[in-house]
Amino acid sequence: MRGIKGFIPSSLIDWPGKLCSVVFLGGCGFRCPACHNSRLVLEPASLPDYPLDQVLSNLRARRGWIDGITVTGGEPTARKELPDLLRTLRKTGTRIKLDSNGSNPSMLKELIGRRLIDAVYMDVKAPLNMKEYSAVAGVPIDIRIIKRSIGILKRSDLEVVFRTTAVPGLVEEPQIREIRDALGPERPFVLQFFRNSSTLDPEFSKVEEFPQGRIENMRAEFESATRRPEPLANAG
Repeated sequence: MRGIKGFIPSSLIDWPGKLCSVVFLGGCGFRCPACHNSRLVLEPASLPDYPLDQVLSNLRARRGWIDGITVTGGEPTARKELPDLLRTLRKTGTRIKLDSNGSNPSMLKELIGRRLIDAVYMDVKAPLNMKEYSAVAGVPIDIRIIKRSIGILKRSDLEVVFRTTAVPGLVEEPQIREIRDALGPERPFVLQFFRNSSTLDPEFSKVEEFPQGRIENMRAEFESATRRPEPLANAG
C-alpha cells in the first residue's frame, strides 16, 4: 500500500497503558492552523513511502512483545485503502487503535462493523458549532458529520477516548468546558496541549505555549480518569 509515511516500532505514549507500534498515513481534509504534522497534511507526496512489507516484518518480529498498533496521520479515514490496510495488519494478530478527527463517519461505521479496529481516539477540535469548529479545523465544517462520528463511537463497544487540544486564543477553558459538557461522562476525555513548533500556519509558531501551572489546572478540572497520552502525533 502506498501512503504509509512513517513507522515507529515501539512507543509507550501513543496508546496509553500499552506498548505499541505506530503507522503514520499521509493526507487530511482539515487544515488546523496549530497542527504540527504539516507535511503529512499538506505535502504527503513529498514524503517517501514506508514499505508495507517492512511494517509487517517489524510487527511479526515483535509479536508477543507489543500490545497493539496505532494507525494515525494525518487523517487515516481520508484514505479509501484504510480497510484493506487494517485487514492486512489484523493478520499479525495484534490489536489496532485508530486515531481520527471524526470527519468520515461512514468509514468509522464500516471499520467498527467489520471488527477491523479495537479502539478509537477521536480528536474533538472545538465546541460543536460550525463557526468555532471551522475556525479550529481551518476549513468549513458540517458539524453534523462530527456529531455523527461521536454518536457512532458512543454506541460502539470499542475502547473510545475523546481528546481535545487546548490552543491559546482558540480553545481555552470556556471552550473545553463546553466540549466536555457536550460529550458527557460516558467515555474518557483527555487534553493535549498546543506546541509552537512546525505549525501548519507559521503565525502560530509565534504563539506562546500554555504555562505548566495552567496545564495542570486544566487537566485537574476537565480530564476524566484515564492515563494521559502526550501530543506526539495528533490526527489532523
